[in-house]
Amino acid sequence: MNTLKPPMPPNILLVEDTPDISLWLGTALRQGGMAVSFATDGLQAERCLQPGHGFDAVLLDLQLPGQDGLSVLQVLRERGDEVPVLILTARASVPDRVLGLNMGADDYLPKPFDLSELEARLQVLLRRRGRVKVDELRLGPLTMSRSHGVVVLHGQALSLTRRETAALRVLLESPQRTVSKEQLHEQVFEGEATELDAVEVLIYRLRKKLEASSAVSGASGVRVTTFRGMGYMLTLSPEGQA
Repeated sequence: MNTLKPPMPPNILLVEDTPDISLWLGTALRQGGMAVSFATDGLQAERCLQPGHGFDAVLLDLQLPGQDGLSVLQVLRERGDEVPVLILTARASVPDRVLGLNMGADDYLPKPFDLSELEARLQVLLRRRGRVKVDELRLGPLTMSRSHGVVVLHGQALSLTRRETAALRVLLESPQRTVSKEQLHEQVFEGEATELDAVEVLIYRLRKKLEASSAVSGASGVRVTTFRGMGYMLTLSPEGQA
């Protein structure tokens, strides 16, 4: 079996001084297949964003210790750096938004925000930069081609049945969300006269194949986690998030 070189994940700088928010966003972005670096104040952000930094996008809080986010943005744009910047802030007034956009921000998301909206806006910025292939679904070391259904885990093609591939697609399309047994049954079996228990059997087989692939490669990573009474979610083990 040929070894495929996995694509490099988008590289994101998260500039946020609130630990809980930083942990929440960083975990979600990594589970969405992105590489995340952190800065907790404006001065650290400036050091991270020196010429040649290699980031594909910046999530920038405005209210930062040491130096505020607008100052970081101003320095970035004055030296001609066009890395996409998505501002995250509690400053929700129209003048504040206009000021940030006029200074070179690409988008503006007021707090509190829904994670799905942040992910959608970030994907738009990354597509503009050419760092996200619309055809590809990804979670950590696991990728799937929407058009061809080819699944790659740890650089190796994964052999799945048609229904296993369909179930995995549904889970990959719902990052950070549980998918109920009923949803999987409806989308995978498409009205066939099968019991809901068929979903449990299908998930069991899919889980075993993911585990077997990780065992062969010697790496941890993607697994199907069951949330009783809620459904299933693709998650990354701590090793898979590193």
